[in-house]
Amino acid sequence: MTDEKRVWGIHTLDDNLFLKENVIAIGWKEIGDLNKIAPDRDAFKKKYADTFPNDKKMRVANCAGMLYRFAHEVQIDDYVVFPSKINREIYIGKVTGEYYHNPDSERYVQQHTVKWLKHFPRTFFSQGALYEIGSALSFFSVKNYADEFLSALDNNFNGISAADNMDDETVAATADEIIENTKDYILKELSRNLKGYDLEEFVADLLNAMGYRTSVSAHGGDSGIDITAYKDELPPRILVQVKSQDSDIKETTIQSLKGAMREGDYGLFVTLSNYTKKAQKYLDNTPIIRGINGKELVDLILKYYDSLSEKYKKMIPLKMVYIPIAKEEL
Repeated sequence: MTDEKRVWGIHTLDDNLFLKENVIAIGWKEIGDLNKIAPDRDAFKKKYADTFPNDKKMRVANCAGMLYRFAHEVQIDDYVVFPSKINREIYIGKVTGEYYHNPDSERYVQQHTVKWLKHFPRTFFSQGALYEIGSALSFFSVKNYADEFLSALDNNFNGISAADNMDDETVAATADEIIENTKDYILKELSRNLKGYDLEEFVADLLNAMGYRTSVSAHGGDSGIDITAYKDELPPRILVQVKSQDSDIKETTIQSLKGAMREGDYGLFVTLSNYTKKAQKYLDNTPIIRGINGKELVDLILKYYDSLSEKYKKMIPLKMVYIPIAKEEL
């Protein structure tokens, strides 16, 4: 069914425009009439980059792609799924007109006319379907759950049954994907914002959040030791080395930390990347040195996030949310 019927998802900050004017629309008013751009993706990328020169490469590609699809891939009789924020209902409609530019619109100037066919409570759909239309993009193709939304147009559709929702296998997958996306985001922000000495300062702040007292070594004179930490007023002393390099840490690098340690010291090695096999074997055979890779560092950040300094919370802005988990995890 989905091979013949394309389904699009769309978000907006102006629900009334969509529902009262019977349109779907996206913004980027500065771009102007999309019909004046050559109908190929490269031309759309160039136009977008020329209009918004400060945007990063990934955003240029994403936004230009949405504009191109909206102008040239959406066809009359395609279906549209729109999750309304006003009443938290899911609206399903059919595209009735070709793309046109509406310069009189205050914000959403790129438009198609639609006929809204039906609307449903969010509880009528599986968690996986709701997650797919919760895309971070403003305009996107609905693929994995297109059949579920199209089946809602059947007159006998009364929503996903309670039994189906109870055993919804998408719940665990959805939760896992949210968690993994969050972890990916944190690691990317660390890699982008914290290099060299800046990462040392962050790790010291994280250790403080974990209950350690720390002092960061003077730049350039640390003999391989970036941070010194104590759990309380008494030994042992923990010597910390921090590396922000993208490549995996080698055994010789960890050995340099070992060489700076005195009897009774413990060592901690922190990296955004990972360890080579030889380095990991060395760590396994040297219990007085603990190695933390990028994944483990992110886990600690999530665990102690509330106790981090405001500076780093602003750098990695996160919000506490509750997500469903599979029953077998309880």
